[in-house]
Amino acid sequence: MSRAMKSVSIFASRVIKQRSSVLNRAYSSAGDKLVDLQVNDDTGVATVTMQRPPVNGLNLDLLQQLSSTLDQLEKSKCAGMILTSSSPTVFSAGLDITEMYKPKPDRVKAFWTTLQDTWLKLYGSSFPTVAAINGHSPAGGCLLALSCEYRVMVGPKFTIGLNETQLGIVAPKWFQDSMRGVISLRQAEMALTLGRMFSTAEAKEIGLIDEIAKDKADAIAKAEEFLDKCSNIPAEARKLTKLSFRQEPLEWLQKNKEYDLNIFLKFVNLPKVQMGLEMYMASLKNK
Repeated sequence: MSRAMKSVSIFASRVIKQRSSVLNRAYSSAGDKLVDLQVNDDTGVATVTMQRPPVNGLNLDLLQQLSSTLDQLEKSKCAGMILTSSSPTVFSAGLDITEMYKPKPDRVKAFWTTLQDTWLKLYGSSFPTVAAINGHSPAGGCLLALSCEYRVMVGPKFTIGLNETQLGIVAPKWFQDSMRGVISLRQAEMALTLGRMFSTAEAKEIGLIDEIAKDKADAIAKAEEFLDKCSNIPAEARKLTKLSFRQEPLEWLQKNKEYDLNIFLKFVNLPKVQMGLEMYMASLKNK
């Protein structure tokens, strides 16, 4: 096993070892409740909780439910959204590699296009968004957090980052754009090329997160404080300003979804990529 694969395997083993009554429902696929949605009747703030044990791996089903939830929130014109996790140690461990190992053509296409759509909806939402990061947040988990406007992370032991290069994977342009929109270009380049994972304190120092919380309850409270500030700003002005800052990355993916999909499909089907995924999965079974 390569050094990079060993480091990811070690991380994975560590990871594994309310607002409007009409919206108080969970969205499910095949009978699984992977996303819980609670909306506070008084404030209109939605709390969206990922709950796919043990690590909120982003598989097709979870992504579909997140996408549907975001659609519902857009239609309801909610006051704001807090994205968090039911796990005490993991926000999201990122993309579920079982979706990419020996992939079935139709499913892997649906998986990637649903990921694209979920990012477009979250990154380009009309309502304000906060990630209450209550655990480790590598790769796709970090992407979800970066897609929100504000990030509150529980400290001090958790880590966050786009660490795809450690697996020999190149983060897509829109992943990179999400990080470039938060930290400096130089910091983003170094973080992405090295696949660096940041501690809570390090993430706060470079601006990858906005606040540090002592626990999940504190993170939710700080998220609500941010959304309360947003409620004092005229909604249309706030929305248009946000979308103006995010316009270029959003337009790029909207115009290049098929191109981006084809790059992903070509890459994921490379023999050496499949071999690497097989080695990684075998290493997890041995833990």
